[in-house]
This record gives sequence, structure tokens and C-alpha cells, in this order.
Amino acid sequence: MNNTVKLKNISKTIGSGITPLRSNPRFWENGTIYWLKTEQLGEHQIYETSEKISQYAIDKTSIKIFPKNTLSIAMYGEGRTRGNVSILKAEMTTNQACCNIVIDNKKADYEYVYYFLKTQYINLRSLSSGVRKNLNSNDIKEFEIRLPNEMQTQNKIAKVLSDLDAKIQLNNKINDNLELMAKTLYDYWFVQFDFPDANGKPYKTSGSKMVWNEELKREIPEGWEIGELKDIANITMGQSPPGESYNEEGNGMIFYQGCTDFGNRFPTIRKYTTSPTRFAKQGDILLSVRAPVGTLNISKEDCCIGRGLACMNSKNDSITYLFGVMVNLKQIFDRRNVSGTTFGSITKDDLFSLPVIIPNEKTVRAFQNLVFSSFEKQNKIELENIELASLREWLLPMLMNGQVKIPD
Repeated sequence: MNNTVKLKNISKTIGSGITPLRSNPRFWENGTIYWLKTEQLGEHQIYETSEKISQYAIDKTSIKIFPKNTLSIAMYGEGRTRGNVSILKAEMTTNQACCNIVIDNKKADYEYVYYFLKTQYINLRSLSSGVRKNLNSNDIKEFEIRLPNEMQTQNKIAKVLSDLDAKIQLNNKINDNLELMAKTLYDYWFVQFDFPDANGKPYKTSGSKMVWNEELKREIPEGWEIGELKDIANITMGQSPPGESYNEEGNGMIFYQGCTDFGNRFPTIRKYTTSPTRFAKQGDILLSVRAPVGTLNISKEDCCIGRGLACMNSKNDSITYLFGVMVNLKQIFDRRNVSGTTFGSITKDDLFSLPVIIPNEKTVRAFQNLVFSSFEKQNKIELENIELASLREWLLPMLMNGQVKIPD
């Protein structure tokens, strides 16, 4: 049997956070206390934040520190942010756009409530009011939760779903480590030029011949060249189909307009088009060419790409080297964005003519042979995560509605 209760009746506290004054540096200098911004909400669990505030800010203001396992709902935010919910897995403070809910563990399982709120994303957003369509903590307090009467049932449902999320998180950590290793190896070989020489020793460090390159104003290995991105990649710029051809019913070809569809490694299918224009093949690298320029994904199927994307594949069948080149270029774009010269977009001519170092074929092939199995493993793990997430999203409402029962 399920019982319907208001969120405030199963919570110890419900309230929003505060943003300390930016004009007072003492609130932020030497910060040791996590401070959460709304845009981070949506992850299953949050263990840390990008910003921290000082103990001085706690002492001199009414800012509250919320305990571990607090649920936090985004009350403001553009796009799909508003209504997102996460579990805070460390003591944190938050900005005023986060509604923070401390569940009374004698009355409800906090993870069960979290997963129930995940099924209520649309209903939560419907509470929005005002010109900006924001949520408020008073309405959230009155929000109704359906709870199984038995705490044991809540625990079992939460465990099934949290185990799926834990596996996804573990997979993400594995892929993060594999990505870091690939990036480190690329930098070691093609930035520091310490790829293995004929004797298996680091090329530059062991004193192998380097040649001055006037264009780069630095030395590069003998026999290597300077070229453009179009010399190593087949590149296609996206073009958006007619708007009336778009649909979400699966009619026509999968369509990605821009990086809003991007995931960790593969984009999420949301739209189709019956009048495809420009095409990406399965396994192509997808590149965002509109702000933010440089974001990367991989196409897991043949698809149509819109004007916010370009796609590319390797001219010499060395996808791992080309992907490393694009990751390195993204770092350049990111640094320029941080410095204030934000890229609104990149044109076809600019993209095709991006300068790149072209190693000899033997070195590129050796890199491909060394890294390709890891690259494919990342793809396989991410595809598994997509399946796990799909299973979780299918189970979530079924478990909450009692349509699927968990045996003892």
C-alpha cells in the first residue's frame, strides 16, 4: 500500500541557500566549504563543487551548511535545468536557486524520495510561477510524495535503482581514467615529442634530431611536417534540414542539430528529419562549431547533422590520432574562451585550415595500434551506460507505481 504525504511532513528542513557577496573577498578567499551552483544539479550524486566559501562567510552571514544526503532541487535555470534534483554526498552550502531538503530518515528513505522526485520532473516544473517561471520552496514543501507504507519496501526500491546508478558511475570513472591515459600518451608523443625512437627510447629526450620550424617557432622531429586539419581529416560541415521535417516520432533519419544533444561520448537521440541534408557516418567524430566551439562526441550511428556541428574521420584510418588532435585543439579553444575571446562559431575555411603537426606515418600507426583497444573499450563502456540508463528509466515509474515488485 502507498501513502500520499506532503514533502514537508517527511522532512526535517526545506529551504534555499544563499550566495555570499562577491564584493567581499573574505567570503571567498581560502574557501574550504563547498558552495553549489544550480547548473550542477542533475547528476545523481554530487561529492564536490567547483567553488568554495570561507568559514568567515559562515560566521558573518545566515548561510546554512546542509548535511550529507540532502536532496537539492533546481528552482531556477535555463533549458532543462529547472526541476533537476541531486543528492549531496558531502556537507555543502548552495546558492539561492537550490531548494535543499533534509529527509527525516525515520519517516522516509531519502534515496526513495530522490527517485520519486526524478519521476516528477514535469510536475515539478509545472509549479513554476512569475515572469521567469521559477519554482519556490513553499510550493515544493507542499509537493505530494507517494510512499510505500513499509520502510523496507522503500529501501528495496531505492537499492535496485541506486545499484544501477552506482554501476554507471563506476563505468564513468573507468572511462575518465582511460581518457586521461590516452590524453597523457598523446601529449607525450605529439606535444613533447617523446614517442619511442628506433631503439624504444624517448625521441627528443634521448637526443634524436629535431628541426627548427619557422611557422611554429619551435623545433619538431626530423621528417615531420606542418599542415592543416583538412590534410589529415575528411570534414563535413553540417546543414540544417527544413524545420517542418523535424519530428520526435522516429520518422526519417536521426538528426543532431548541435552540441545540446551531446552526452559523455555519444549524443542522445531526440529528433529525426525526413529531409536529411548533411551526413555523418557511424564512428565519425562530431565537433561543435557554434558556442561552445570544440566540444566533441562520436556518432554511434549514421545520422544527419545540423549547422551547429561538423563531422570528420581520419584520412589514414588512424581515428585515435585524429581524436587526440581534436582534444588538443579543444584545449586551445577553451583557453581562448577563458581569456575572454569567446568563439561564437568557427567557419568552414577556419576549421579546414587549422594548423596541425603531421607526424610520419610509422609513428601515427604505432600510436593507433597502442591506443585503439582502449578507445574501443571506452565506446563499449559508454554504450553499456546508455543501456543501464535506459533500464533505470524504464524501471523507475514501474517500481514507483507498484507495477514491478521486488522479491524478498
